[in-house]
Amino acid sequence: MGDKLIQLEQLEHSPRNFNWKHLFFLAVIWLLAIVWILPILWMISTSLKTETMVLTLVPHWIPPIITFENYLHAIQKAPLLLWFYNSLAIAIVSTLLVLIIDAMAAYAFARVRFTGNRVLFIIVLCTMMVPSQVIMVPLYLLFNSMNLLNTFIVVILPRTAAALGVFMLRQFFIGIPVELEDAARIDGCSRYGIFWRIILPLAHPALASLGIFTFVWSWNDYLWPLITLSTKEMYTLPIGLSTLVGYFAREYGMLMAGAIIASIPTFIVFLFFQRQLIQGITTTGLKG
Repeated sequence: MGDKLIQLEQLEHSPRNFNWKHLFFLAVIWLLAIVWILPILWMISTSLKTETMVLTLVPHWIPPIITFENYLHAIQKAPLLLWFYNSLAIAIVSTLLVLIIDAMAAYAFARVRFTGNRVLFIIVLCTMMVPSQVIMVPLYLLFNSMNLLNTFIVVILPRTAAALGVFMLRQFFIGIPVELEDAARIDGCSRYGIFWRIILPLAHPALASLGIFTFVWSWNDYLWPLITLSTKEMYTLPIGLSTLVGYFAREYGMLMAGAIIASIPTFIVFLFFQRQLIQGITTTGLKG
């Protein structure tokens, strides 16, 4: 018996059973990761250099003299902290509204049976095929007639109902056993109670995934705030950084410092919610 176990272990560790395909895919993943992270490392390196070191012919990944003056210049020469606050406020409010509205709509499509349920859901999905640039002019005219231009409301409202979020959450809600709702209904729980006390706690992976996507999209949005915001005090961070390119075009170190500051919130969000993001993507089914 012992000899057979030894032979089995030798077969498992023999070169014939070595998974070369797994090694190949692992090498490809590492290569893609390096290609993706190199620009970020170069951006960090540039933000820690003086302007003379940035413009040298021989580039240095690790600067001989590390300085944080670029970050101070970025904060002093422009209202960077104000733009940071504007972007953060818009992204947080947009994310909360999307989670609440999309969750309620998705639950109605997944559990509430009414006439035209599937037809209405197909119409919602069809809106995903319409490019956002197509509806910008009608939206601009609508908000202009309501005197809401150059406000946070005009930036937040168009994002509050995302068809992709409704689709993601509906597919997740369908995968939740109906027996849980039946048991809660027998105990006297209303439909609203079932939604808030059972469905939402079970759907936290999908909600986390949708929240991350929405936050990143809102934080990085450039075109719509550029059209609707007109004063510097209302600018978001992407628009503010674009003005730095115009006024301080040669101060690359300061621009890289501003870009590093702009990327901090998205990095923190992915760092703390990456597990929920992966779980939400893998558990969101394609049923229904």
